Amino acid sequence: MDQNSSDWTECETTKHQDHVIAHVLGATVLGWFIAGEAAHLLLDIGFLWTIYLDGEMNLLPQGVAISEMDANEITSADKTEVAFDAQLLLSEGREATGLKRFTAAPVECLITTVECFAANSNRRIVVNGEEAKIEVVTSLETAKVSVFTYPG
Repeated sequence: MDQNSSDWTECETTKHQDHVIAHVLGATVLGWFIAGEAAHLLLDIGFLWTIYLDGEMNLLPQGVAISEMDANEITSADKTEVAFDAQLLLSEGREATGLKRFTAAPVECLITTVECFAANSNRRIVVNGEEAKIEVVTSLETAKVSVFTYPG
C-alpha cells in the first residue's frame, strides 16, 4: 500500500503507546532491524523501541530487549550479532560500519513527534524528527514490516 495514500487515517493511541511515545521524544534513532513481526529501533539512550505489526509498542533497555527476544523471532547467533551491532551503534553513532543485523539510520532523526495511522489491515507509525522522518509500515494481512526514511 502506498504510504502517501489518502486511505490512511490517524488512529487513536492506547495509554501504553502514549507512555512509550513520551519516553522516546527527544531521543535519536541510530538504526533498526526487523525480526519476527516487528521493527526494532535502537535509540541513542540505549533503549530498543519495538513497533509490532498491529502498531503496539514496547520500550526496553537494549540488552534486556535483545535477550528477551523469542527464539521464533531470532536465533541465539543472531542475538549475538544484534547485541554487537547495538554496541557499535551506541559507541560510533549512525556512522558505524560493519553492521551485520542493524541498518544504520541514513538520516539524523531526533524524535519530536510520533503519529499513528491505519488503513484497513495496515499500520503506519511516523517518527518525525527535526531533520528527517522515519516511517514503520506494517501489514497484518501479509505480516510484512518495512522501514522508510525521508529527509526533512
